Amino acid sequence: MGGHGNLNLLPRSTTRPRTGTVGSSPCRYSVHHRSASKVAAGRRSAAASVSCSAASSQAPPSQSTIKVVIVGATKEMGRAAIAAVSRARGMELAGAIDTQCIGMDAGELSGMDEALEIPVLNDFTMVLGSIAQTRATGVVVDFSEPSSVYDNVKQAAAFGLSSVVYVPKIEMDTVTELSAFCDKASMGCLVAPTLSIGSVLLQQAAIQASFHYNNVEIVESRPNPSDLPSPDAIQIANNISDLGQIYNRQDMDSDNPARGQVLGEDGVRVHSMVLPGLASSTSVVLSGPGEVYTLKHDVTDVQSLMPGLILAIRKVIRLKNLIYGLEKFL
Repeated sequence: MGGHGNLNLLPRSTTRPRTGTVGSSPCRYSVHHRSASKVAAGRRSAAASVSCSAASSQAPPSQSTIKVVIVGATKEMGRAAIAAVSRARGMELAGAIDTQCIGMDAGELSGMDEALEIPVLNDFTMVLGSIAQTRATGVVVDFSEPSSVYDNVKQAAAFGLSSVVYVPKIEMDTVTELSAFCDKASMGCLVAPTLSIGSVLLQQAAIQASFHYNNVEIVESRPNPSDLPSPDAIQIANNISDLGQIYNRQDMDSDNPARGQVLGEDGVRVHSMVLPGLASSTSVVLSGPGEVYTLKHDVTDVQSLMPGLILAIRKVIRLKNLIYGLEKFL
């Protein structure tokens, strides 16, 4: 879902219980789980070789393996993506980029039982160069910030890597610039407002239903007060607007705050509820004479975004341009 970057949900972990108290920073795992000598050894290893996954203890990847670099590795989405990519067939984690937790093993960062022997680094160019030298197919997954997305995609393309961008607050002007660049470079890129397959299906169903109902309102709940209305709600409202339909004709009042916020000029209202402990939920409620039709999608864990991410990685390597929205792959 477009707003999932702010879910503040901890990904499900497959780890054994760790000893000691772990703080909010994922970097603190290294204090309890690795000795100082191992950390130092890991950093020396990182300087000698970026892609430590080719160690003798592991079988070399096949030529068809997609090498994945995750930018924003210490974020909640980044940590979940590390584990998901490592488990996915035909993929290999080739780099974890961030300004925090430098030298920490990516497997430990993501809460996996075993180390991946891929250290967190802050040298994006070095990691890209290492992958380019192998002539392997590569994808950069960008969870960074809106201000750095354009440069990251350009750098990835310069080394022959496609990009998957999940940065919910990215401006459409940036997307337009990226699209022009990718067309010129003949390089694939997906900019995804949401990586949730369920959210995409909800949006598609809402578009179909909007042709048959004259009244529609969007109701969402979130566990914390992030950007409201959420990117999910805004995208749904945009999708069902401009279809030649005016909604809620009998109640077009936009002055009463209790009636929610009207998005656009077609009368689509959004009601946002924030309570700690709530699941991130989005509902589209449509009504006609004698009936109410409700579409609802709940997210309880950031893991819900991982199937969409893996799908995006597999598909983006076939592109020669930029596409906007995961729905193009479904």
